[in-house]
Amino acid sequence: MYKDLKPLYWWPEMKTAITDYVSKCLTCQKVKVEHQAPTGLLQPLKFPQWKWEIIMKDFVSGLPITPRKTDAVWVMVDSLMKSAHFISVQKSMSSDILAEIYIREVIRLHGVPLSIVSDRDPKFTSRFWKSLQKALDMLRACVIDFDRNWEKSIPLVEFAYNNSYQTSIQMAPFEALYGRRLKPDFDRQKAYANKTRRDIWYEVRDKVFLKVSLWKKVLRFGKKGKLSPRYIGPIEVIEKVGIMAYQLALPPKFDKIHNAFHVSMLQGYRSDPSHMLEPEEVELNPDLSYEEEHVMILDHEIKRLRNKNVSLVKVL
Repeated sequence: MYKDLKPLYWWPEMKTAITDYVSKCLTCQKVKVEHQAPTGLLQPLKFPQWKWEIIMKDFVSGLPITPRKTDAVWVMVDSLMKSAHFISVQKSMSSDILAEIYIREVIRLHGVPLSIVSDRDPKFTSRFWKSLQKALDMLRACVIDFDRNWEKSIPLVEFAYNNSYQTSIQMAPFEALYGRRLKPDFDRQKAYANKTRRDIWYEVRDKVFLKVSLWKKVLRFGKKGKLSPRYIGPIEVIEKVGIMAYQLALPPKFDKIHNAFHVSMLQGYRSDPSHMLEPEEVELNPDLSYEEEHVMILDHEIKRLRNKNVSLVKVL
């Protein structure tokens, strides 16, 4: 643009003004790719001090159905030693059933981990943790009713034994079995990776664009096709999650999508008064009325009358 205008026009600080104008173009911000180092410094997972203290799990699905009706492999890897368990499961199994399998195949041998890392939906991970803790309540109560479910309880009994103090070795079998190590490899990996990354952060109420993956024939965030925008937004940042992730105030039509995203998925929005942003769609009733949905509680107070107190809430 500067080269096109230069032969015909001139004004003070012309190049700076054109650069600023182009940087605030709403269409350009949505479709252009930044040719810069990727954002977000490498943040390694917490270094495990014990074997099987932090585990990573994932599912390999789409396999032929076996005679036992399984069609996926559940892979669990120890973050410290990289040893793994491969367990055949059904992709459609609930979190309760998977928790039982996890107790039988992993906790029975290695104990309860401090954290589980998974690239699955955080909602699934949350349900799995709750199901696991529910199953372990049998141990906390110190009472196990075997009845006809004695076979199901054996992994819990075995775990309880291996996790109990043994006088002969002056420690629990789990403690004697798993050792420790230093962490120079993790520090070296972090320093090497951060040489080619940019550290960037956003504040609450900042507006950002959210990157849309250009997967072929995949519809994400209502966008499909090679020529669709690379980013959607601008969207407001409502909270910082951990070190490198942010929660966004996604529109209601994206309510089925988890609203936390890594910083590498975001791009800062450069505002301009001329931008025409897409308004949120409102469904009107035949009488032109509409249903309101509260977003958050802004304030509350108690109004004291002569004979009673009335609680008041200010809602956005």
